[in-house]
Amino acid sequence: MLELIKEIREETGAGVIDVKKALEEASGDKEKALDILREKGLKKADKKANRIAGEGVVVSYVHADGKSGAILKLLCETDFVAKNSDFQELANDIAMQVVAMSPVAITKEDVTEEMLAEEIAELQESGLGEKEMADKIEELKETKALYSQAFVKNPELTVEELIKSKIAAIGENIKVAEFVKMDI
Repeated sequence: MLELIKEIREETGAGVIDVKKALEEASGDKEKALDILREKGLKKADKKANRIAGEGVVVSYVHADGKSGAILKLLCETDFVAKNSDFQELANDIAMQVVAMSPVAITKEDVTEEMLAEEIAELQESGLGEKEMADKIEELKETKALYSQAFVKNPELTVEELIKSKIAAIGENIKVAEFVKMDI
């Protein structure tokens, strides 16, 4: 049991007591315990979402070919966290995501139909019905929103889930304030 607690702690960064409770709740099943810890972490992240994030970092990422890059502003609550290597790594990973996946907005709600004008014109030419068009547009909004995209380094997570996991681990609200992608 102690070895399993240690293993889960190393994977998640969760405290000993939290890991022990999760294992007890999961009847010793490691995967179920990880799910329980993940769910508790997301609940913690949701509670922190309304706290003011007035500190942070601005990072840049340039693809190896030198033909595309991004500048990203990632916010947190304190200067202490902004200097944390995990937070800075998160900022760099998200900037890399922007270069790799070309989102047009941070959240699905921020994606306007004007941003999708070309794709919508193509859909209209395909002769889809009204319901199918609406579904396709919603699907497009998800693929073009940074938070909804599968994280390039771990496609099992969305960028939003990645950020929430960092909020749970670090203990502060974290959010992407803005980004710009440039291509040649």
